[in-house]
Amino acid sequence: MDNQLQDHALRYAQLCDKLGTHYAPTGLYEKNKALQFAGRVSCNVNRLETGSWGEIVLDYEVGASGVADGGWFKATFKFYSDWALFQTSDPAAANYISAEYHAGPLVQGQSPATVQSLSIRFDQKGHERPFQKAIIVDVVDGYLNAGDHIIIRLGDRRSGGAGTRVQTFVENNFRFRCYVDPLGSSRFIAVPGDVVIDMFAGEPVRWLLAGPRFARVGERLPFRFSLQDRWGNACQAGELPVGSALRLLAYAGERIVYDKTHALPNDGWASIGVDDLPSAAGELRLVAELLDNSAVKPAIAYISIDDSFPVARSYYADLHVHAHDTVGTNSPAYNAAYARDIGGIDVLGYTANDFQITDENWKQGVATVEKFNQPGNFVCYPVQEWCGSSTAGGDHNVVFLGDTAPEFPYNQKGEHNRTFTWNEDMKGSSVELGRWPVEELWAAYVDDPEHHLIMPHVGGRRYIPDWHHPKLERLVEIASSWGHFGWLYQDVISRGYKIGVAASGDEHRGRPGGGPPGTQVFGVYGGLTGVLSDTLDRQSIGRALRARHTWATTGEHTAVLVNSGRYVQGDEFTQHGPAVVNYQFLGTAGWDEIAAYDHSGLIWKRNLHEELGYSDRLFRLRWGGARVPDRYRWAVWNGRISIRNATIHSFRSHGFEHGEENCWRAGPTEIGFRSDTYGDADSVEIDASNLLHAVIRVEGTIDSYVKVGDPLKRNPFVHAPDFSWEITGKQLLDEGGLRLELGGTELFLALERLTEASLPLRLEGKLEVNATNAPFGHRPVYLTGRQRDDSKVWSSALFIDFANT
Repeated sequence: MDNQLQDHALRYAQLCDKLGTHYAPTGLYEKNKALQFAGRVSCNVNRLETGSWGEIVLDYEVGASGVADGGWFKATFKFYSDWALFQTSDPAAANYISAEYHAGPLVQGQSPATVQSLSIRFDQKGHERPFQKAIIVDVVDGYLNAGDHIIIRLGDRRSGGAGTRVQTFVENNFRFRCYVDPLGSSRFIAVPGDVVIDMFAGEPVRWLLAGPRFARVGERLPFRFSLQDRWGNACQAGELPVGSALRLLAYAGERIVYDKTHALPNDGWASIGVDDLPSAAGELRLVAELLDNSAVKPAIAYISIDDSFPVARSYYADLHVHAHDTVGTNSPAYNAAYARDIGGIDVLGYTANDFQITDENWKQGVATVEKFNQPGNFVCYPVQEWCGSSTAGGDHNVVFLGDTAPEFPYNQKGEHNRTFTWNEDMKGSSVELGRWPVEELWAAYVDDPEHHLIMPHVGGRRYIPDWHHPKLERLVEIASSWGHFGWLYQDVISRGYKIGVAASGDEHRGRPGGGPPGTQVFGVYGGLTGVLSDTLDRQSIGRALRARHTWATTGEHTAVLVNSGRYVQGDEFTQHGPAVVNYQFLGTAGWDEIAAYDHSGLIWKRNLHEELGYSDRLFRLRWGGARVPDRYRWAVWNGRISIRNATIHSFRSHGFEHGEENCWRAGPTEIGFRSDTYGDADSVEIDASNLLHAVIRVEGTIDSYVKVGDPLKRNPFVHAPDFSWEITGKQLLDEGGLRLELGGTELFLALERLTEASLPLRLEGKLEVNATNAPFGHRPVYLTGRQRDDSKVWSSALFIDFANT
């Protein structure tokens, strides 16, 4: 720095000789020349535990540019982050942010800055993707000198507030990227040097068990056992006591058939793979315990072992996973390793938003795919996400199934196959248009359909089923971390499209393979696609995917298997007379309800609570759905259920994804609840006496996404801002269940009786489908099931052409 000052002083002396007589503050030239033109930012922390509370201070030192009256400063971070929403209305409340001005030292002859105040606000879309969330400071009535400071406190605690709750998921090098508008022209320049914070996992609180749900006798049963913190992050082995160990027991009925202790690794993730489980016919129940740690409760998983299964074992795929080279978290290698070693899945699709990925990043991503692709152990595909807006068809993923290099970003003619090019590294600001609309995407790959799987999905730019290409679009994604979209499958089936089901993470948070949600946009567990394939390699998995031999789950290692004779889910065939459809549901939490649908809607249903016998005391309130089918779909529920003329003995919740969703006793006869739903449902189960004479009342509010404004204030859902519903206990006892529709995208309330018996984990049976074709010439039939915890599963349809009808 001293050498720099000497150089600047020498240069200024030479400049003064040239200028002759003039006036300027003494030493200011040299001082300002020593500063970065756009300034610099520092932070009081460099490591934070995920989901923790604190006060984070950003200190912006104004650069040589100064900041003119009306200029702006922005501290931005990526949109996928679920850091709690900031507010500016209540200094004593949580997540309050403030900005204050501190003058820097003046030199002789320099006038002080004239700024009167700083105004601060938060905008979830205040900057460009991916750094869209923005804390914005406006300079009011005056200017700032070079060397002055803007101090931003995130979670300002000086008035008694709780601080701010930081993002809930692990990220290597979380970044605040800062920008300044020095001239007040609304044209920003980047402040050099991002603020970098490592987000690390907390203490372990639970096990994650992941492996096959079914297998034939004698097959290898690879399973993963991983410790997670309260937000679902993979814990680090180095944070555990030395010698921490997993005790794993396997039961066949009540008989222990496996009992071993496995030492956890000394570094890396607190995770271990087990590959020596017994594989004899029957139902295997696994119990994982962390020795010498009562804070982590034992966890259970199930494996059904039977030679009647259609393939050697169940395979699970997550074909939609983003890394930090587009809009995800952590590197492609980190995500692939996580999917394999924590998620315990078999197939991964490394996915790049096509408009945002640079040529070099795509090249590195594909190299990672090739490194991790190991036939028989783990299959990896590169995936292009074609990011067309809904008016052009909506989002579609292209899974490159072959071993040859993908024709992306460019085909052999040198034409690029993106929607368009628009990323931070592009030259200029105009859009270079590519494949738009979706017909041009199809044209890029239609000459080789067997090596391409195009999979439309909801996500951010919702797929519109007005478009469909039967040779290329073989699966549709109906569940992801964005929500549950069973209505989408019913839509495409009702149009006569022969398309199967898929579910994926659409993972933005570095936790592929059915990863847990955070808060805000990605609010449910990432989905998984179950695959019926004889072997685990690209060619076999690719053929199974294109044959629609799949089922979709909401992230659990569950399964639904459907067949009619020798035909399995996804097959199309001709049938003479009625068709017998056989099914097996293999679950983890007990099946509530299973159902069958065709093009017209529901055609058959089993309510397991009713079959097992209703209790006279047990019932539940269930609520769910979404406000809209598009990106910011979630509904924010705040409500109460009150029961008059009855006593509430106990209650418990199901379906809550994290600790900020909860229910509580609000009084002797009332239970309060607060949760968000994204097409999923949450519930409170209640044990109450004297239901016959009780009156049950449910009331509350439905709010929505806050883009700009005060998150402490309501943003009511315009079509159903409030709900109020009253029934008698006698009605509930007589009907078994009642439902109130609230509009939006399947928003509802339901009061339902429950059984006291254990719900089945494995459910088998058959149904007969009448020999009637739809107007489009065949009859599609698919099955779906819901478990007690609201986890769901869907089968690809059987496409039955009933002859002579």
